[in-house]
Amino acid sequence: MPQPSTRPMPIPTPTTAPFWDALREHRIRIQYSPSSDRWVFYPRVLAPGTLADDLQWRDISGAGTLYTFTVSHRPVSPHFADDVPQILAVVQWDEGPRFSTEIVDAAPDEVEVGMPVQPVFFDYPEVTMLRYRPLS
Repeated sequence: MPQPSTRPMPIPTPTTAPFWDALREHRIRIQYSPSSDRWVFYPRVLAPGTLADDLQWRDISGAGTLYTFTVSHRPVSPHFADDVPQILAVVQWDEGPRFSTEIVDAAPDEVEVGMPVQPVFFDYPEVTMLRYRPLS
């Protein structure tokens, strides 16, 4: 795991703080909209589609399926120079929304679209990051 401050880190906002606070506790919490009867991610102030002020923060399992990925052989920035090849991915949570992430604990040739994945939490002093690995 990288040392603190070797990578740029997200800065929680009042809208996104419940998501980051849950990750710090190794839980995944996203918004749910009763008016549209669907899960919502990325965090928002109003429900997409209905613009209702009914978004609720609820825990999800974090289980999902690899929706798509790419293997980066060039670092996306100098901060990631030691991390190539890097498997950049989009995971579709079982609850519905998709999440941009990184696949860890797998070689690029072991990764395939549609494979089940499980969450992995990376704790940094500033924030906890959510990554995924193939389901074992």
